[in-house]
Parts: sequence; structure tokens; C-alpha cells
Amino acid sequence: MATTSDGKPTTGGPTTDESRSQQGEIFDLLSNQRRRYTLHYCKREDGPVTLGDLAEHVAAWELEKEVEEITSAERKRVYTSLQQTHLPTLERADVIEFDDRTIELTDEAAELDVYLDIVPGDSVPWGVYYLGLSAVGAIVMAGLWLEVVPTEPIPELGWATLVFVLFAVSAVVHVIQTRRMRLGELERPP
Repeated sequence: MATTSDGKPTTGGPTTDESRSQQGEIFDLLSNQRRRYTLHYCKREDGPVTLGDLAEHVAAWELEKEVEEITSAERKRVYTSLQQTHLPTLERADVIEFDDRTIELTDEAAELDVYLDIVPGDSVPWGVYYLGLSAVGAIVMAGLWLEVVPTEPIPELGWATLVFVLFAVSAVVHVIQTRRMRLGELERPP
């Protein structure tokens, strides 16, 4: 059995500390809005992009303007920041390939999707929604078992079908909303 330097047995995969460290690095990488905008633009374009085009779009999104309305000073400020700071950071993380003027996502960039589940601030988290839906289903089922839920107008199978349809429709809406809110799916970043 293999052991670590302090004599403890090793496991087949990364340790919990290593996993936390890697997650911390990923969250640090994604904590910057310009880097998220860069990923969004590159995913949306689905191929190599130029630094100039990227800088224009990132500046437009940051300033909530159309690309055509961006001044050369606004574009240059973002261009310089991307070139000197953000693109090298993304390249060191092996998320992009950057050759001075052209940016392209690597295969490792797809692994970031799990960390980019964007939930709008005014919505209920899906976990809470499904918990509430489960509570409604449990109340209906308990009512059927205790014979307090009327079964003349709606038979037991109708109640069960109603609960199933609620879950099925919720799952479809959840999938559609999640896909729509991914980076690279919409014109503007979510």
C-alpha cells in the first residue's frame, strides 16, 4: 500500500484537501466578471476569437451598451486588462489557449460548466422548489391514505397522476431554464 510522506495511506483519487484546493482555485478563477464574460463570449462564438472583438463585447456588457456605442478609450481599457491580467490567468488554468491576439477554449473549459449554474436573484432555488413540491405530494398521498382527500370527484389514480404531472412539468421547465442561463447560450451574459 502506498503512503504519504507522513505515513498515512493514500487513496486512489484526490484527497479532500486537494479537492477543496482545486475547487477554491476554480471559484477564484470564476470570481472575476471579465473572466466569466470571456468564457461566455468564447462559448457563444464556438471557435477562436480575436482579442479586439472580445474586448469590445466585454466592454459593451460591462457598460450595458451596444458594441457600436463603445468608445476607443473604453475598449482599450478592457483590452489592456484582458491582455495583461485575465487571459494569462485563464491560460495558466488551462481553460483557454491565448497566442497574443487569438483566444480559443480548451477541452478543460467544459469542466467549468458545473460551477456556472446561474440562478437569477429573484427566483426560488430549484432545490427548495422541489422540496415544496415533495411536501405537497406527501400531503396529497397522506390524505389519500387517511381517506381525508375526496376521491369521488377525482379518483386516487387522478391524484397520483396530478402529482406526477407537477413533477414532470417542473423538471422540463428546470431543464429549459438551466440551459438558457448557461454562459454562451444567450446574446448577453446572464
